[in-house]
Amino acid sequence: MRNSESVRAEKRAPAQGAKAAPGRRPAPSRAPEKAAGPRAPKAAGRPRGRGAGRMPGLGAVRDRALARLRRAWDRPLTGYYLVAGSAALIAGLGLVMVFSSSQIQALRSGLPPTYYLRRQIMAAVIGAALTLPAARMSVKAHRLLALPLLAGSVLLLALVQVPGLGQTVNGNTNWLDLGGPFVFQPSEFAKVAFVVWGADLLARKQRHKLLGQWKHLLVPLVPGALLLLGLMMLGGDMGTAVIVCAVLFGLLWLAGAPPRLFGAALTGAALLATLLIMTAPHRVSRFACLGASDPGPNDQCWQVVHGLYALSTGGLFGNGIGASVEKWGQLPEPHTDFIFAVTGEELGLVGTLSVLALFAALFAGGLRIAARHKDPFVRLAAGGIVTWLGAQTFINLGGVLGLVPVAGVPLPLFSYGGSSLIATLYAVGLLLAATRSEPAVHAALEGRGRRMRSALSRRPGRRR
Repeated sequence: MRNSESVRAEKRAPAQGAKAAPGRRPAPSRAPEKAAGPRAPKAAGRPRGRGAGRMPGLGAVRDRALARLRRAWDRPLTGYYLVAGSAALIAGLGLVMVFSSSQIQALRSGLPPTYYLRRQIMAAVIGAALTLPAARMSVKAHRLLALPLLAGSVLLLALVQVPGLGQTVNGNTNWLDLGGPFVFQPSEFAKVAFVVWGADLLARKQRHKLLGQWKHLLVPLVPGALLLLGLMMLGGDMGTAVIVCAVLFGLLWLAGAPPRLFGAALTGAALLATLLIMTAPHRVSRFACLGASDPGPNDQCWQVVHGLYALSTGGLFGNGIGASVEKWGQLPEPHTDFIFAVTGEELGLVGTLSVLALFAALFAGGLRIAARHKDPFVRLAAGGIVTWLGAQTFINLGGVLGLVPVAGVPLPLFSYGGSSLIATLYAVGLLLAATRSEPAVHAALEGRGRRMRSALSRRPGRRR
């Protein structure tokens, strides 16, 4: 006779399987682990309740993007790539726009349509030939060139005033004609020479802890700047003189000059500039064109107004490369001072913003080098170069937009002008040499070179 427990087990058996025949033992479950024991918990991390399955919030996406940007910014080669890449792209796009904006100007002068392009390419080749060795030179070698560069610039600026050597263009005598195709502007080389000399001078005085004294802070830096400014103003080149003043103030600021010095210096510079402007009618007329919307009497604001016409007709994506209307004789100097206006007409808002983004990347790379390097000379030189290029870019773009008087300075690396392009490319080489002097950057570049050589040696078909 069966015990009571066996009877109760048989009575419970049909309840465990719905299809089990009476009196038979049900088939074992296919998933016994689910039948026995407690219920398995759900996967961790799965959202529950309201809002389950939604995408991460904007705050989380922003935080991740900022974290990635910070990591990219802190990489050793970031400054190197920013300076080299942005400078190469600006110069390359500048060659395209110089060709597009100068064809009609060349034909009207009885020259081949590629005349200005060929000269700009020649200057770019010379500048690249200076940039590559300058980028591989040591910082000490650049400092040894400081005084020779300044002395050579002063000599060339003085030769401009010699009759028969100096050449007058648009009322300014700041070109040096050495015969044949060798016509250049010494003031462009004077800017980079003043940056290197001023940075070396202040770095040596900072090493000896002399910058706390006024005479060591200002002498001979300020007299050297006044010598260059005087030679430039003899030729009427006020635009370049303003840039040299900006570099002087930038170097003094980076050297730790007290704020009261800038107040007195800016007041004196404003009074001197007012005197120089009021004594020259053509400079007074340039101030009358600020914010002008029509050419005015005697068409004195013709260039500014037609530059705005070119920018306003470009739209979002522009009319296309070579399709500018204003360069057909309406806009003076379309390939030099007002090349940005032609860029806006042919490439539109997208093109102009892209150019501005490239300049912002170049300045950010230079400031990163100045902020992260421990060498005082590198900090001063990088800061001085960024001040120079930033001031020149602001003056050029401000003149095109009618925000500041037209000063006749080119857009760095972009406008037509061999002297400006060569001097700026040398400054880019100096920035690259400065960042290469950092141990982390040097090690990263050496590691990249070894990986490239190793990858080339493993190419199929290459002899071992």
